[in-house]
Amino acid sequence: MTVKTTWQAWKVWVGIPLALVLTLDLALAGYLWRASYQQPQALRTERDRLALQAKKLKADVDRGNKIRADLPQAGKDCDAFYQQSFLDSPTGYSRIEADLGEIAMKSGVKISGYTFKQKELKNRGVTEVQITTGLEADYPAVIQFINGLERSKNFYLLDSLHLSSVSTGGIRLDLDLHTYFRT
Repeated sequence: MTVKTTWQAWKVWVGIPLALVLTLDLALAGYLWRASYQQPQALRTERDRLALQAKKLKADVDRGNKIRADLPQAGKDCDAFYQQSFLDSPTGYSRIEADLGEIAMKSGVKISGYTFKQKELKNRGVTEVQITTGLEADYPAVIQFINGLERSKNFYLLDSLHLSSVSTGGIRLDLDLHTYFRT
């Protein structure tokens, strides 16, 4: 064999793998070029999603910081509500009767009497007082009485309202109320 034929055989053996590598490079370049058109849109979508998530998380953190900043004022408001709306135990019953009597008089309702039931709530600093009373009036007066309960400076929860009998021109209701005394 001559050098010329050996050199040509060597060129063929090197040329075939080189052509194969070049073909693979071209295929890879085409794939990357095609993917480059789709990738920016996917990246923009992912960026927008992450920006929205970051915005929501920042809003949550800001809301938490606002709550933390308002917490001392909320504590003061709770203490003021406790002091102003809950009656003290020694004078509570007479003040409830006076307050309910005044509301009844203003609304034109006749109250038949009160029944009190006291329950100590442990570790709460309050005593729950259940008040049962009956009243007679026409419908508008009953609504005025309930409105008076809502607007009272004392704290009352209307637990239940039972129609016990109907008389001409009016109704008779049994009310169950709750209030709390400071202990």
